[in-house]
Formats: sequence, structure tokens, C-alpha cells
Amino acid sequence: MAKKQNNTKLRIIPLGGVDEIGKNLTVIEYGDDMLVVDCGSIFPREDLYGIDLVIPDISYLERNIDKVKAFLITHGHEDHIGALPYVLPRVNAPVYCTRLTRALIEYKLKEHKFDRAVINTVYPRDKVKIGCFEVEFIKTNHSIAGAVALAIHTPVGTIVHTGDFKVDYTPVDGEVIDLAKFADLGNKGVLLLMADSTNVEREGMTMSERSVGKALERYFLEAEGRRIIVATFASNVHRIQQIVDHAVACNRKVCFLGRSMENIATIACELGELVIPSDMWVDPERVDSIPKDKLVVITTGSQGEPMSGLARMANDEHSRIRLGDQDTVILSATPIPGNERMVSRVINNLFRKGVIVIYEALAEVHVSGHARKEELKLIHSLTKPKYFMPVHGEYRHLVQHARLAQSMDMPKSNTFIPELGYALEIDEHGASMVGGIPADAVMIDGLGVGDVGNIVLRDRRLLSQDGIIIVCVTFDGLTGDLLSGPELISRGFVYVRESEELMEEARMVVSDYILSLSGDNHTDWNFVKNGIRSRLKDFVYSRTKRSPMILPIVIEV
Repeated sequence: MAKKQNNTKLRIIPLGGVDEIGKNLTVIEYGDDMLVVDCGSIFPREDLYGIDLVIPDISYLERNIDKVKAFLITHGHEDHIGALPYVLPRVNAPVYCTRLTRALIEYKLKEHKFDRAVINTVYPRDKVKIGCFEVEFIKTNHSIAGAVALAIHTPVGTIVHTGDFKVDYTPVDGEVIDLAKFADLGNKGVLLLMADSTNVEREGMTMSERSVGKALERYFLEAEGRRIIVATFASNVHRIQQIVDHAVACNRKVCFLGRSMENIATIACELGELVIPSDMWVDPERVDSIPKDKLVVITTGSQGEPMSGLARMANDEHSRIRLGDQDTVILSATPIPGNERMVSRVINNLFRKGVIVIYEALAEVHVSGHARKEELKLIHSLTKPKYFMPVHGEYRHLVQHARLAQSMDMPKSNTFIPELGYALEIDEHGASMVGGIPADAVMIDGLGVGDVGNIVLRDRRLLSQDGIIIVCVTFDGLTGDLLSGPELISRGFVYVRESEELMEEARMVVSDYILSLSGDNHTDWNFVKNGIRSRLKDFVYSRTKRSPMILPIVIEV
């Protein structure tokens, strides 16, 4: 290891992934060296109108761009890699990740036409020297292949970051979590543990992924004579492998629907992470030629996304699949918090079509990829950290995880509940939290990155609630005389043909105001527009108790 620098503190800075589940990004900083752990995105809340994606604020990285030595990616889920196409063009440091994670990142970067990334493939137990740090990659189990934890050896001590994980003693790929390495690190001394908090509220241990396979086998047998459609996360390659294995055992061909599902299945097959007999894989164009009782369709849409394969099937909008009473649909996923309403809507629409629907409330067709209490206790016991910082969870999860650590004799003074914009600083004298780091959310809208702020969102919210009235008037530029108008156009406020009397009264309010103008006010167009807006706003609210956006357009000729 590099020699410890005098008066230098180790800083751990979450820029995402705490007090939320998503957009994970944590900076590890010592002296002139920075590592970035994960670089994820999060889906927008319902009140972020028109926003496609939300990513972390990386202004701190941009201000210290010469210090950023590498991105360390724990696994290939969107909440850990989704921001890379937006971040790497601005902070282009080498990326370290496992094979499947690399393939998924490369696919995303290709979509965004960014070809300057330097991506290094690593394997569990690999050690990489980066600046003053040495990083070890540790095999873990999760709901995607290639997940790793990190042991980051710093001049002050060792940080263990679990990434997203669970302890699965019978994983589908046969590769169990490397508990021996966690124990070895604990015996040598762990300065700080940062651990996944998603399932800290749940007692016991998370069930093995193989348990889903047993449940799926039962429903495959019960669906004899019917077509089977399974909706799951495209990234859950082990789940997909079990679905494929059951399909092959039942002599059914397999078709993947949904762009992400098709792409990830292709990538996973090329890497050997997914094995499908070539004669059993059917292209979507051939679906109609396969008897229903000889087909399994694996599709996107387990979260009820409006444009996903399953949602379009449920709404009779899919170009290739028409569902009916000869279909069984299995939702092999749990709704992400916030998606419950969309999932419920899809399930209801499926039932309306006479489909047999199997979902988590009825059967164990999904297990989590995150550790529950007993697994978290195991990692705490093995690593024996001096300090603890829970990550990857909403605020209540972080607090519960801190309390769990304290129940295992971790001093309360050594547990730190992180917040965005605060850094945990550690040196030989102790540890403390300090603030002042920018960590706002950055919103992606189409090709725009960060150009939609609070004012734009406020306008979108107003438009979504009360609509807009556009007022068009034309004046003589010299005399200020009214030449035409006012013409009123309504969108999202009232349907004009059914509210002619209201709209005529509104037009008269504007007309009376214009006629009342005198002197210089005739040609002060900002004054005219503000007056139109004010008078019309007061009238509309008095008559409807609504406040639509009012947009006056003054044309001078």
C-alpha cells in the first residue's frame, strides 16, 4: 500500500443510493485519488412530468476530475450502471466490472454512441492497484450474474462494500458467495462496512433462487394445453435460465419479447451465462406458427410499464400476441415501490381477457435478490468492522440497519446513517459526518441532461392539473390599435364546443381590458400581456376555481 499521507482523511461520499433505492453512486476519496463505486439511475416519480430518467449530480466529480481514477461497478442492474452513458462523456475514467456487467455497459454505451470508454474485465478474487488504493473483488449472489462485493484497501484501513447481495447456498450457477473472503478480511481488520439495506426489515433469510424454479415447474405442468407467458426482469439471467429449462423439459419452444429482454438474452448466451438449445429458440416473427401449447413467451413488463411487452398484450396493443382464455401469464417479480398501481392495472386487464394469472400474492414465483436480517448479521459477524454505514435503502431501511448493527455490539457512535451531500470522514482520530457537497438529482428528458429544473416542472405540473389558455391578439405597431382578436385557444382546461358561453365571457374580459388601455400602455407589450394574464386569471378562477396557465401572444404589425 501507498504510504499514508499526513493530515489526510479518508472520505466516503454518497451522491446517490441512500434515502432512496436507485441511482447508486458513492465516492471513496483519499488525498489526490478518488474511486467511484457504481453509477446508476432511477425511474422518475409520478410528479416528475415528462422526465425519462434521474441520475446523480456529478458536479463534485467534475470539479475534481483529475482525481477520479476509476469506476468500480458491482453488478449490471440499471440502478448501478444506468447513469454511465451520461457520466462517462463528462468524467471518462476507466471502468472495472465482471464479464456480464461489461457486456451490458458496452451495449448501453453503443446505444448512446459513446466509444471512448476504457472497460476492464475483472473476476472474483482479482486484486487491482488503482492510485493509492488496492481493490479486491468478492463473489456474491444476487438476482443477476456477475455480482461482486468490494474490499477497498486504503491508507487508513479497509472498506468492505457488499454491493447488492444475498446468501444463496444453492444458486442456479452453482457459485456460492465467498464467505471465506469476508471472514479473512474480518480477521485482518475492517475499518468500515457498507452494506445493502433493502431487506433489513424482513426476518430470517431470503429464499434461494432455486425455490422459484420449483414453483414455476408446478405451474408449467398445470398449464398443459395452454400458452405460457412469463414476465420477469430482463437482467435476471438465472430466473430466465430456469424458465428455459422448464420449457425444454415440457417440449415447448421459447420466444423472447421486448427489446431489453431480447438483447440481454442474446448477450448472456454469447457469454455462456444463459444456455438455450438452438432449436428451441423462436424469433418473434414465428410466434404465430407455433401451437399455443408448445410455446413459452418470456417478456418484459413485470413492473407494469406502459410500453412493455406484457402491458401491450394486456391492452390488445401487441403486434404479435393476442391473449385469451387459452393463456397462462406468470408475473415472476415483485412490484418496485411506486409501481404497484401500474402492475395492478395490468393484472386486472389480464383477468378481463379470461387469462389465468399467477402473481406473487398467489404463489412463490419470485424471490428477492437482497439479504434479510440473518444474512446481514452473518456479514457483520464475519467482517467485524470498526465503523458501519448502511447503504442502498430508503431512510427507514438505513435506520433499521444501523440499529441491527448496534444490536450486535456495534457502538452507536461508530454507526453513521448517510445522507446525500454529506461525507463520512475517517482518520486515526475517529470518524465524523460533514456536509456541503452538491448532490441534487439530475433529470434526463430526451436528449436533455439537467436542463429541466424546478420552474419547468412547476409549469408541467400546472399544465397537467388545469391546462392552458392561449390568448392571441394583433395590434398596429404605430397606433396601438387592435387589429384582430382576442382569440382564445383552450387545451386541457375545457372543451370549447361544450363551454362556448364561458369562453365568450372570457374573450369579452380580455377585449374590455384592451379597450381600457390608453396612452403609452398601448404599445408597452409586456404591460399588455401581464394585464391580459392577470384579468383573465381572476375571471377564470372566479368562475371555475381553476388556475390554468395563461399564455398571451401579442403580434405587432
